[in-house]
Amino acid sequence: FMSYIMRHMHEATDELYFVIDEKNNSIELTDKGIDLLTGKTDDPTFFVLPDITSQLSQLENMTGTEEEKQAQKDEILANYSVKSERVHTINQLLKAYTLFEKDDEYVVMDNKVMIVDEQTGRIMDGRRYSDGLHQAIEAKERVKVEAATQTFATITLQNYFRMYHKLSGMTGTAETEAGEFWDIYKLDVVVIPTNRPIARNDMNDRIYKTKREKYNAVIEEIVQLTEAGRPVLVGTTSVEISELLSRMLTMRKIQHNVLNAKLHQKEAEIVALAGQKSTVTIATNMAGRGTDIKLSKDVKDAGGLAIIGTERHESRRVDRQLRGRAGRQGDPGSSVFFVSLEDDLMRLFASEKIAGLMDKLGFKEGEVLEHNMLSKSVERAQKKVEENNFGIRKRLLEYDDVMNSQRNVIYTRRRHALMGERIGLDVLNTIYDTSTAIADQHAEDFEGFKLELFKTFAMESPFTEDEFKSMKPEQLVEKLFEEALKTYKRRMERMTQVAHPVIKQVYENQGAMYENIMIPITDGKRMYNVSCNLKEAYDTECKAIVKSFQKSIVLHMIDEGWKEHLREMDELRHSVQNASYENKDPLLIYKLESYNLFKTMVDNMNRKTAAILMRGQIPVREEPTEEQRQAMQARQAAVAQQAAQAIAEERARQRIAVQEAAPEKHEDMSRYRTEKTDLSGNNTQAEAPQPKQAPVRAEKRVGRNDPCPCGSGKKYKNCHGQGL
Repeated sequence: FMSYIMRHMHEATDELYFVIDEKNNSIELTDKGIDLLTGKTDDPTFFVLPDITSQLSQLENMTGTEEEKQAQKDEILANYSVKSERVHTINQLLKAYTLFEKDDEYVVMDNKVMIVDEQTGRIMDGRRYSDGLHQAIEAKERVKVEAATQTFATITLQNYFRMYHKLSGMTGTAETEAGEFWDIYKLDVVVIPTNRPIARNDMNDRIYKTKREKYNAVIEEIVQLTEAGRPVLVGTTSVEISELLSRMLTMRKIQHNVLNAKLHQKEAEIVALAGQKSTVTIATNMAGRGTDIKLSKDVKDAGGLAIIGTERHESRRVDRQLRGRAGRQGDPGSSVFFVSLEDDLMRLFASEKIAGLMDKLGFKEGEVLEHNMLSKSVERAQKKVEENNFGIRKRLLEYDDVMNSQRNVIYTRRRHALMGERIGLDVLNTIYDTSTAIADQHAEDFEGFKLELFKTFAMESPFTEDEFKSMKPEQLVEKLFEEALKTYKRRMERMTQVAHPVIKQVYENQGAMYENIMIPITDGKRMYNVSCNLKEAYDTECKAIVKSFQKSIVLHMIDEGWKEHLREMDELRHSVQNASYENKDPLLIYKLESYNLFKTMVDNMNRKTAAILMRGQIPVREEPTEEQRQAMQARQAAVAQQAAQAIAEERARQRIAVQEAAPEKHEDMSRYRTEKTDLSGNNTQAEAPQPKQAPVRAEKRVGRNDPCPCGSGKKYKNCHGQGL
């Protein structure tokens, strides 16, 4: 029968635009779907990923210069990147609309999409789906689409737990996961007998054909139990189902409380009341609520707490957690699960045989199938899902183990920078590693070597071209490291010399007022404000400032490099999955490529760190020398003379303009001249009021940020332009 279905599956899928694989939680566009999307564009391959391997191999066989080939290669890679992102975006949108249901996997509160924890039913505040999926759901729900977050640190829970020297735990539901505990952590699971014998009655699953019949049966069961004076706890797998049952109970006028991701603030209060006579509580996954449901004597006599599961969960653990709410410390109680063939678990993993059996037996509307064999069949379906999920987790761990070794290297280095105990040694290692990398990279190119030295270490080559070519690589590195270290120490000593007088003055005059002090340090490109303890700086003659500078730069470079590396590793992990189509192991390719990425990241980190540390200096305002002062005065005098000459010429032009405009009044110009008495009492001749003068424009004004004309190399505002 199954082979017949597989042979004729294309007849069903040919008419579809996309196919959903619920088991693997994935989605795939069909040819018809791709045609629909590309129909509105001019490019028929708009949503089709190109065969990049064949394109690149064709490029190698083509004629042309290396530069032309490289340009074409870059274009092919850029085109692939754009199309890959486009296909990925469509995929995520389809996932958001078809695989993620509101009030099931997530809820919308305060105009935000909030993820619901599948195990506990609680809202995971601050957590977001990765890889653009959260943005796709936000677009679907028409709420504000938040920017994609940048990952600063990542670790799997398994590797996080492995960091502890000793591992142990206690839970009532570890037995079903004993295999995983041993495989991942090498931990045995030991079952501890209960303090008092269990009096709870765990009944067989009740199986119905449809969800409608099942929920009706659940409501009838609740009515019977409450009439008998027993409290009822109804477990659901989603917020949506808990609200559906709540509406059904309201229609039957049955008082009840709802505990789900939307109402978890009242959690303790609702759980505390859940054991009272005839109380009905609907809860989304009763895992780890931290409160025992206490029962009165009347309730115990009536039969104790009744647990009703409205659906079997994917994991047996969650079902057992729900069952475990009743029968605490020898209390009486009962538990039963209502299942329908339309439930996700049954539909995907276990329904064919049971459906065939129900059809053979001629089951009618509302009839229930109940047998120990069927309950075990449901548990086998759960086992399948658990094994599948364990396989996914194990694969995830294998990928994370690759990154874990890189993580250990980076975080050890970061810890050293943070504590500062051996930061000096780490800086020396950075300079040495950078020297080695530069020497290896430019082993045959002296000009490139000189340029790289100037870019990274801000120093000239310590040897000639002949020495460079004749020296062994080991000697070359040692000599280069020695010279780079001398240069670095000299610049750091200069920093302490500049800072010491200022620190001394501040500490001796205002030491009681300040505990820490901010030191501005620049590498010529940007300013870094480095915090340092004032007393420590004074006591060490400012060597503490150098240490603080080293710490802040190394930390900054590690954080920047690691953040970018995580993004690249994430992209790599998605891209290597395509290797499975070529019958290659994606994990093996991931290991090889991730090593190259890490090596490149560490090299870039070292170079950037060395470049900033080697250029670090405290900016100081120096007094001009006598020669600079004389040059400035001469320039100011020249500028003043040019301005006076320009004013005189402008006035002359204005007089001519007045004469040309009114020549008939030329003889009467004397009447514009009047006798005026100055303040001293002397009579003076005063000219008639002149027309408003145009602004005087000098030949060229020196800008504040232009080089100073005196030739000092400083900006005008920091030299002869101070105070202007």
